[in-house]
Amino acid sequence: MGFRRRTRRRALIAGAAVAHHRDRVVAEEQQPAYEEAPQPAEPEYAPPAADPADEIEHYAKLHESGALSDEEFAAAKAKVLGQ
Repeated sequence: MGFRRRTRRRALIAGAAVAHHRDRVVAEEQQPAYEEAPQPAEPEYAPPAADPADEIEHYAKLHESGALSDEEFAAAKAKVLGQ
């Protein structure tokens, strides 16, 4: 009598383990894979704002070398100063 009880118990436990495994596999198949999830967009790189004094000095050097005319220098300086 004890042998039958042990055999039935083992069969019940094995059946439950198989059913659990099958349910887990089905659930994993229904869920999208991690790779399929949309990736968040990377933030665009924005360089740090330049110091206005440095920009004006740069434009002044260009003006002195003749690369910028008087009007271009005045326009660039006004743009840097926000006028």
